[in-house]
Amino acid sequence: MLILFFSELRLYMHPVTESHLRVDTTRGEKLRINFDVTFPALQCSIISIDTMDISGERHLDVRHDIFKRRLDSHGNVIEAKQGGIGHTKIEKPLQKHGGRLEDNEKYCGSCFGAEETDDACCNSCEEVREAYRKKGWGLSDPESIDQCQREGYVQKVKDEEGEGCNVHGFVEVNKVAGNFHFVPGQSFHQSGFQFHDMIMFQQGNYNISHKVNRLAFGDFFPGVVNPLDGVQWNQDKQNGVYQYFIKVVPTIYTDVHGKTIQSNQFSVTEHFQNAEAGRMQSPPGVFFYYDLSPIKVIFEEQHVEFLHFLTNVCAIVGGIFTVSGIVDSFIYHGQRAIKKKMEIGKFN
Repeated sequence: MLILFFSELRLYMHPVTESHLRVDTTRGEKLRINFDVTFPALQCSIISIDTMDISGERHLDVRHDIFKRRLDSHGNVIEAKQGGIGHTKIEKPLQKHGGRLEDNEKYCGSCFGAEETDDACCNSCEEVREAYRKKGWGLSDPESIDQCQREGYVQKVKDEEGEGCNVHGFVEVNKVAGNFHFVPGQSFHQSGFQFHDMIMFQQGNYNISHKVNRLAFGDFFPGVVNPLDGVQWNQDKQNGVYQYFIKVVPTIYTDVHGKTIQSNQFSVTEHFQNAEAGRMQSPPGVFFYYDLSPIKVIFEEQHVEFLHFLTNVCAIVGGIFTVSGIVDSFIYHGQRAIKKKMEIGKFN
C-alpha cells in the first residue's frame, strides 16, 4: 500500500507530459538550422555552404553566422575564423585604371569585368571572387588576378592541404522543403546550373569523410533527440556525394510554467552516391535534404490535479480493502472446511 501511495504521490509532485497531434497551419515562418560538422580531410579554405529550396531561393557560399576552425591531422585546432580565408594587406596594388596605388590615392581595385556599376571596386581576392560569382563566372586562374596574386591566395590554399576543418554555426531558411550542403569550391549559378570554381586545386579528388557533432532544427527542448548527433562516416572510395534525407516535424513544447518553445524534431535516412561513369549530377560533398511534415506535435507539461490525486488514493485504499476482504474470506472459509472434515473423521 505504501509503495502504491508514494508512487501516486511522486506523480502528483512531478509534472507529466501530454502529447497531441495537430495539422501545422503556420505560414511564412523561418526555419533555423544549427550545425556543427567536422571534416578531417578537407581544408577550410575550399569548403563552402550553400542553401536552396523548392521556391527557387538560393544562397551560395553562405558566411554570415558561420565559423570555421582549421584542424591538424590529429584534430587539434590551428586557427578559428569566421567565413572564408583572410587576406593580408596589399602594398602598392594595381588600381582599377591600371596604375599602381600612390600615397595620395584611394585604393580601388579592378573587378576584371565583373563590376556591377562603373564605380564598383574589388579590393581583395575574395571581393573579386564574389563579383565573379554574382556574374555566374568561375575564377579559373586566381594567379592572373592582381589581388589574389599579391595575397598569395593559391599558396594559402595549398598550404592548408592535409588539414581538416570544423564548420559550425547556423543558417535561417524558408520553412519549405529544401537542402543545404557542404561542397569544395565556391559555388556560382549560371543558366540554371550550379558550378564550382576551385576544382583545379585538387582536380576533383576530395575526401568528404565527416562527423556530425550536432544538427538541430530549432531550439533545444526537454526530451528532444537529434538522431544525427555524433554520427560519423568515413569515405573509402575516391569521390562521391553523401546524402541525408530528413523529415522535419514541427514541435511546440510548453512547460509547467507556461513557457513555450517553438522547435522541431526530425528523422533521417542516409545514402552515398558514388561518382561512377559520369552518373553523379551533384558536385562531391555532403548534402542535407529536408522536408516538412504537415503534422505538428504539441507537448504540454501538466501537474496532476489534487482531486485526481485524491481519487486515485481513495481507489488505492478501496482496492486494498477489497482484496484484503477477499483474501480474509478465502482463508476463513478454507479453515472452516478443513476443521469440519477433521471433525467428521473423528466420529468415524
